[in-house]
Amino acid sequence: MMEKLSAKEFDANFLAITENIKNAAKKSGRSADDIILLAATKTVDVDTINYAIGKGISYIGENKVQELLSKDDGVIGAHRHFIGHLQTNKVKDIISRVEMIESVDSLKLAKEISKQAEKCGKFMEILIEVNIGGEESKWGFVPENTLEAIEEITKLPNIKIKGLMAIPPVCENSEENRNYFRKMYKLFIDIRDKNIDNSSMDILSMGMSDDYKIAIEEGANLIRLGTALFGRRIYKI
Repeated sequence: MMEKLSAKEFDANFLAITENIKNAAKKSGRSADDIILLAATKTVDVDTINYAIGKGISYIGENKVQELLSKDDGVIGAHRHFIGHLQTNKVKDIISRVEMIESVDSLKLAKEISKQAEKCGKFMEILIEVNIGGEESKWGFVPENTLEAIEEITKLPNIKIKGLMAIPPVCENSEENRNYFRKMYKLFIDIRDKNIDNSSMDILSMGMSDDYKIAIEEGANLIRLGTALFGRRIYKI
């Protein structure tokens, strides 16, 4: 029998996360207002998503195209990001439904996003995904090739690079990810200091439910939380 997440339980989760964000931001010399909390809504039903939006969640992200499409009409409000691996043949399905694609992991994908954005007359904001751990099982540009990739992608029409995104290797202890987050922040700052045209480097998206506090301490300003908000299973409020 599926366990149910009550409104009270969600509220408690949200309150705890809000306090953690405040404390972690303070450690990095910032305020909670500097941090974007994005709710990763994979497997979360529409009613629960709308409840979360009503309680103050203003950014949501999906990582599967079909799931995004199935929920799109039912979700009310919120800035919508795509945060998963995106196949080029699926770009046309989401291009008009999201404000940002966080997971641009190849020049081929960037070209298709540019093409489809131009077709529908919009500028698509994107983040460049970095494979910070150099893992064969993960998508993204390796750190040493990221600057070159950005310089190529910025030449494309109807596309705007807003920053970087990363998922560090899975570690038994979340503290082990601190070095990866530090490397990402250094890469982020180094690229930002280049002042590349059509690349603003405003957003560093890193940190999920197990390690978001560390990610914020090391410079993240967008965190993607699913389990910490909604639990480890599919719940309905």
